[in-house]
Amino acid sequence: MADTVVKTPKLDELEKGKWPSFVKEIKMAAKTSPMAQDLLGQLELSYEQKLGHWKHGGIVGVMGYGGGVIGRYSDMPDKFPNVSHFHTIRINQPSGWFYTSKALRTLCDIWEKHGSGLTNMHGSTGDIIFLGTSTPHLEPIFSELTKAGFDLGGSGSDVRTPSCCVGPARCEWACYDTLAMAYDLTMSFQDELHRPAFPYKFKFKMSGCPNDCVASIARSDMSIIGTWRDSIQIDKDAVAEYASRGMDIKADVVDNCPAKCMEWDGKELHIENSYCRRCMHCINVMPKALRPGKDRGATVLIGAKAPIIEGALLASVLYPFVKIEAPYQQIKDVVAKIWDVWCEEGKNRERIGEFIQRVGLGNFLDAIEVEPVAEMVAHPRENPYVFYEEYFEEDETAEEQK
Repeated sequence: MADTVVKTPKLDELEKGKWPSFVKEIKMAAKTSPMAQDLLGQLELSYEQKLGHWKHGGIVGVMGYGGGVIGRYSDMPDKFPNVSHFHTIRINQPSGWFYTSKALRTLCDIWEKHGSGLTNMHGSTGDIIFLGTSTPHLEPIFSELTKAGFDLGGSGSDVRTPSCCVGPARCEWACYDTLAMAYDLTMSFQDELHRPAFPYKFKFKMSGCPNDCVASIARSDMSIIGTWRDSIQIDKDAVAEYASRGMDIKADVVDNCPAKCMEWDGKELHIENSYCRRCMHCINVMPKALRPGKDRGATVLIGAKAPIIEGALLASVLYPFVKIEAPYQQIKDVVAKIWDVWCEEGKNRERIGEFIQRVGLGNFLDAIEVEPVAEMVAHPRENPYVFYEEYFEEDETAEEQK
């Protein structure tokens, strides 16, 4: 097929500058893909008219699955027939996004055969994203993906595809095996992942340490972030070596500690670990001298989301520290209770964080049978009144004797 002849002066502007451009990639695909050619034409028209020309297709899927396919149609099928259907397919990614070259070639071959050839590696949930196919191709794509060992991911009001950082596979700071946990949760919640039954979506994201490389604290309904509960490991000789090589330990490390739990006397670094907030700054700056403690596990948080209906939310502490060991039963048990309460009482399109805000954290903890702890307090009270749920009355006989 000859190079595309679609004229796109508006889109051409997006190719200028030093940054990579999605327009360049679509143009490359358009050399062999009629769908990509019509996509360029419709996008150009949208920029000219300042109007979007996609309409949501409702529920589109494969047999037995309610999730994994996002229906999308053009509202100008006569003008752009090759994108009259332009469904997006979400594919469950391997934990940590590790692929063999054979697996990647297999995915690309399937997509070039049945779709536009355009991919997004990866979506914000973590999935492999196939952009643009028609309804008749959905079942053949699904069949070929499953034969190759891949499954569809989550979409709609279900468990979205669990994702994690590379964890112990490539990172020395990992405090638990994120890869194993992501795989286990994916396999354990297959029904919830493929068949939408919730008020809205629910995301698991797992980070191996407080650096939180998958931004779980801002983007997931349940965030599981690796941490430790003993003292930071210190190699005093390595600290001295950093100092001897010119690092200003006071300015670069001590003064930047948010908890102010460190002191440097010019010879030795002292850490008051009971004040440490596990921010990882000192460890990141002096990786040869400092390491996470040995008693490792994770902090489990709940309720983050991006600003869609209500404003953005950062996750709140659910468990300050849990040991993360297969089969992760403590996590699964509390998740089951959360889903029971949320599905019974949640409103349509209400994320779990919004639900907690509406009913109150105290009521939510009561409902899921979790004891409140100090780490859940986001801000101390500003009034002097304290109310108790239980009232203890004096013995009536004692009152009569007075």
